[in-house]
Amino acid sequence: MSELVGRTIALELVRVTEAAALAASRWTGRGDKESVERVATSAMHTMLQRIAMKGTVVIGRGNKGEKIPWLYVGEQVGAAERPALDVAVEPVDGIRLTAEGWPGAVSLAAWAEQGTLFNPGPLRYMEKLAVGPEARDVVDLNAPVAENLSRIAQAKRCAVSDLTIMVLDRPRHIPLIAEARAAGARIRLIRDGDVAAALYTALPNSGIDVLMGIGGAREAVLSACALCCLGGEILCRPYVRDDVERQYLERIQVAEDQVLSSVDLARGEDIVFVATGVTDGEILKGVKYSSTCTQLHSVVACSATKTLRTIYTTIQAVG
Repeated sequence: MSELVGRTIALELVRVTEAAALAASRWTGRGDKESVERVATSAMHTMLQRIAMKGTVVIGRGNKGEKIPWLYVGEQVGAAERPALDVAVEPVDGIRLTAEGWPGAVSLAAWAEQGTLFNPGPLRYMEKLAVGPEARDVVDLNAPVAENLSRIAQAKRCAVSDLTIMVLDRPRHIPLIAEARAAGARIRLIRDGDVAAALYTALPNSGIDVLMGIGGAREAVLSACALCCLGGEILCRPYVRDDVERQYLERIQVAEDQVLSSVDLARGEDIVFVATGVTDGEILKGVKYSSTCTQLHSVVACSATKTLRTIYTTIQAVG
């Protein structure tokens, strides 16, 4: 992609996440997760089909024929034959957060050159460790929690007690949380939304230093796209639950204990990542409505130009 084409597509991608965020935000706090997912996915799909590209969905809303008929893995999106791109989407990272009116929900999308994004297939979960640029070269997924925290603190020139870790609030993370507490770090438990958490580790002034724990494999690829653009790192290891997942990893020649880095998950040189707030989060504000306008808050990151742009969109009310 030329720089001009890349910038144009990046701006188009903002419109994609904005459309999904707008649709989902209307269902904030209404207790209907299915409607949040359905309207956001439909809105995102409609916008993607208008973009001058040939996109293939690599990270989407499941497989063809499942409950939502849009943005399934393998679907072709776009309105042109070039450029050919891999597309990764999460119409709402935090469907439950939106439905129940909690903070931290975002709409996410990314793309890269065709054939460069990792396809997790049936693999549902991965163990993850994500950090920002300062600590990208010092973390080790095979090291104990306390050792990683010590290395991160040293790289950031602070004490371990100054670090804040984001962890999904799940029973499986009880041992991890105990180790982090014993090391002296601060912990922020989140109900959902670990892509946003990974993103925040690399954003200035977010107050989040590390993401740790087991989360979604699809979300790991989106996180890798974000951190490749922002200079951070995410290390992941497959968390295998059954023979179907085990056989898939054998087929793609990935070992069960293999540690995958951000560049293993997102190998492209021209990666664009966009996030738009649905509900208020650590950095991104949620969709705001008034009698005169609607306001949205997004970030756009590009790996080729090493840029991070913050975009505030105001839609004036009609009439």
